[in-house]
Amino acid sequence: MSTTSSLFKQPTSDILAQMQAYEHEQILYFNDKETGLKGIIAVHDTTLGPALGGCRIWNYANETEALWDVLRLSRGMTYKSSINGINLGGGKSIIINSDKNLRTEKFWTRFGEFVESLNGKYITAEDVGTSTKEIAYIMQKTKHVSGKPIEMGGAGDPSPFTAFGVYLGMKAATKFATGSDSLNGKKILIQGVGHVGQYLIDHLVKENAIITIADINATNIEAITQKHNVTVVDPQSIFDVDTDIYAPCALGATVNSDSIPKLKCEIIAGAANNQLADELIHGQMLKDRGIHYAPDFLINGGGVINCYKEVKGLTDNETNALVEKIYEKTYQVLERARNENSTPQETAIIIAKERIEQAKNKG
Repeated sequence: MSTTSSLFKQPTSDILAQMQAYEHEQILYFNDKETGLKGIIAVHDTTLGPALGGCRIWNYANETEALWDVLRLSRGMTYKSSINGINLGGGKSIIINSDKNLRTEKFWTRFGEFVESLNGKYITAEDVGTSTKEIAYIMQKTKHVSGKPIEMGGAGDPSPFTAFGVYLGMKAATKFATGSDSLNGKKILIQGVGHVGQYLIDHLVKENAIITIADINATNIEAITQKHNVTVVDPQSIFDVDTDIYAPCALGATVNSDSIPKLKCEIIAGAANNQLADELIHGQMLKDRGIHYAPDFLINGGGVINCYKEVKGLTDNETNALVEKIYEKTYQVLERARNENSTPQETAIIIAKERIEQAKNKG
């Protein structure tokens, strides 16, 4: 079983070939003329449990690009749940939409009906463009949803848990690189300061880190600058910033052949999914440059752990214990990668796949 997938560095319209390459079980395309709803649900692997993954709404350039994104995201969810020790599979849904006026209650309840059609094989949750408000609409038509509002019996917004896991992963990577996990005085560049990025900054400020931020959303920038003393840079200039830690917390693939030669950091540890545009090539490029990469699907696993709490009825203590393990697991992945002369991304995928294979062998 291949540990990496470099077959498709760019989107392709060959759907079945991509499914085979990424080892997906099922893809559901959906369309509703009345509401303007259209998108894709991808179920990657259900060996460990039902496929859980958020619903992302984005204005994709075309359907080929949308498919590529949902395949990569759902595969990452499989590995995220596995390496973090929870019994869920990996899935994801994307909605192709640029008109916010169309996103009515009926729009979201219709999406809930498509989720329900999979009979529990896929559990949806929040992602880019969705919140507990949309989740409340979706759950009118399906019980296969997580991240429900607290007042409706759910675990609420998973963003704080995601941010805390990233913070722990960042500290573990810092300890591996420097011998100490203190972030006091560390220069940290955060690309994307939405919900997760904002919670992450709260943790970093308490450690007296020196924070630089970039975001295309002026509202997000304002929310941070009114609360904390940070430096703001143009998103197009982020790779000109001299920093100790680069934290991608927006969309994926910012670590690529163009950006890696420009990076001025020792560590990459962020919340975004699929940060490496190509796992094999760009993981090796970082290794060759001596940049320590904390695998995204490991350190951003706090959110899915919070969703798991809701699905399985875990206590707060049980949930917090799972999130806190991200620190130790991150250090162990970096150490094992060094000992095996591998990249952290490849090592983390191997660990995730080992747990899945063990479950298959046990039937």
